[in-house]
Amino acid sequence: MPSLGIIFAGTPVFAARHLKALIDAGHNILAVYTQPDRAAGRGKNLQASPVKQLASEHNIPVFQPINLKTTEAQHELASLGADLMVVVAYGLLLPQAVLDIPARGCINVHASILPRWRGAAPIERALLAGDAETGVTIMQMDAGLDTGKMLHVVKTPISTADNRETIENKLAELGCSGLLHTLKHLDTLQSTAQEQNHHLSTYAKKLDKSEALINWEATSTQIDLLVRAGIGRNPAYSFLNGQRVRILRAKPATGINSAQPGTILKLISGSGACMQVSCGIGVLEIDVLQLPGKNPVSVKDLLNAHNPLLIEGAVFSQQESP
Repeated sequence: MPSLGIIFAGTPVFAARHLKALIDAGHNILAVYTQPDRAAGRGKNLQASPVKQLASEHNIPVFQPINLKTTEAQHELASLGADLMVVVAYGLLLPQAVLDIPARGCINVHASILPRWRGAAPIERALLAGDAETGVTIMQMDAGLDTGKMLHVVKTPISTADNRETIENKLAELGCSGLLHTLKHLDTLQSTAQEQNHHLSTYAKKLDKSEALINWEATSTQIDLLVRAGIGRNPAYSFLNGQRVRILRAKPATGINSAQPGTILKLISGSGACMQVSCGIGVLEIDVLQLPGKNPVSVKDLLNAHNPLLIEGAVFSQQESP
């Protein structure tokens, strides 16, 4: 339904991919809403969001209100005369007054199979919980937190090789195709939209950095899930000889050990280089990590460089002091 006048609201790369899909499909994007520019990088210079950058490249008007609660902001949005507002990871709550402005309301692309994982971090929470599948739900927005009626749902399995970045990439692809499908069949999908089973809802609160600290008393499977959920945003970490070490790639290994949890049991060199670390139950094989102030590095390269930090018998700690 390319003739619809659409306002797009989103902020990060995930949202920008959906905006690009709409542009490429020839939809009529009247304007883009995105969060205000933020200070980023070592210089703390103001940086435009990926959505703003893409909109600017295509000469689409950009609006960046601090929020949409003021009468002024709502009048400005209403003046655009949009038929529909498409919201993808915008990061700001839309009051009912805003939801009522577009003639066809507001629809949202959410990165989970609702009602599971409503909230800010559905991908990370699905991984941490060990979910077997995830997906994208496109819903008609209401004033609640991801509580609107479902228009379209697409699912995908979560494999043991998946992490936050791979899942986000999969869901971006599914979300883009699902959004285009929804717009093409909007009349039918809005008339047949399904209520969520609110009794089955779970909340995906934003991850706190403290959650990324590894508890070696946990099982190797639980720690592996923490590593995979933190890739690229909140990397799992621990302390080794007083240094904060990020664990970027690992996997559970077979074997039973009686060593203190967090102990480096074995350093394996060669093509399958890794270090084996004891857990509360099981063993974790780590092959990529990151030392303070350094780029990610393989255990193989650290062993070849005879890095003194990696010693069999050394123990990872939850505290900075060794």
